[in-house]
Amino acid sequence: MTPFSSPASLPNRLATALILLSLTSLPTLAADEPDAPKGAAVTVLKAAKSCFGDIVEVSGIAIAREETAVRPERPGLKVAEILAEPGDTVTSGQPLARLTPPDGGAAQQVQSPVAGLISASSAVIGAVASGKGEPLFSIIARGEFDLIGMVPVQDIAKLSANQSARIKVIGAGEVEGRVRRIAPTVEPNSQLGQVVIGITTNRRLLVNSSGRALIKTGQSCNNVSVPLTAVLYGTAGTVVQVVRRARVETRRVEVGLISGGDVEIRDGINEGDIVVARAGALLREGDPVRAVMVSSGGK
Repeated sequence: MTPFSSPASLPNRLATALILLSLTSLPTLAADEPDAPKGAAVTVLKAAKSCFGDIVEVSGIAIAREETAVRPERPGLKVAEILAEPGDTVTSGQPLARLTPPDGGAAQQVQSPVAGLISASSAVIGAVASGKGEPLFSIIARGEFDLIGMVPVQDIAKLSANQSARIKVIGAGEVEGRVRRIAPTVEPNSQLGQVVIGITTNRRLLVNSSGRALIKTGQSCNNVSVPLTAVLYGTAGTVVQVVRRARVETRRVEVGLISGGDVEIRDGINEGDIVVARAGALLREGDPVRAVMVSSGGK
C-alpha cells in the first residue's frame, strides 16, 4: 500500500475493477438475439387477390361453312373463256365462265349463284364442262369459315352457343369467333367432343388451315394468386412455401385456374401471406431464411 492510498479507498477500487472485468466477458446481444437475420436469402412476395378467366382451349381446322358447287345447266358445252379464278371474291350473279356448244351455237354464261370466295375450279379452255361429277367452280358462300375442333369431355359442359372466342389461324393471325354448335355426343375412345366455332373476319383464310381458339367461359376473382414457380408438386401433394417469423413453413394448397405465369390458390394461402417466389427442395420446414421482398411486377 502506497503512502498516498487510504484503507477506505481500496475496496472501492477493487469493486470497480471487478465490474469492468465482468462487462468485457459478456457476449454481444446480437449474437444471442433469436430473431436476428440468418440463413439463406430467398425472394418472396405477398399473396394478393387476382382475377382468373376460365378458358377452354380448342385446336382445330378451318373449313368452309357452306360450299356451293357450280355446274353448267346443259352438259356437253365447251369452255370458251374463263372469267374468274380460285381465290377471287365474287358477287351473286357474277359471270364465271363463257361456254359454247360444239356446233358453234350461241354462247352461254355460267354465273355465280351466291356471293363468296372461289375455292376451286376445274375449268380449262377447250375442255367440255360436265353437268355431273366435278363442279366447274366451288364457292365458299359469303366467304364464311368455321373452326372445327375437339375438346375433352370435362370442358364440354362449360361451353354454350354464342360464347365469344379469340382464334389464331395460321396465315391470318388473330381473328374473332363465336361458338355456333356443340356436339351432343363424345367419341367413346378419346372422350373428346366436337365444337364448331364461327370465324368472323374480312381476312382471306385458307381452307384446312390450323387454328387455336380460346373461349372464356367464366371468371374467378375471390382467391389469391401466386407464381407457378412458387408451387411444388410431389407425392405429398401440392404445396407452397411461405416465410413466417424468418422461418420456412410448408402449406398444402388447392390450386385452381391458371393464367399466364400465375396460378389461383383456392385454399391453403391467405391474402398477405409471404410466399417464397421460387420454391425448391433445398428449403425445408423450419429452415431459417432472410426474406427479400419483390413487387408483384417482379414475379
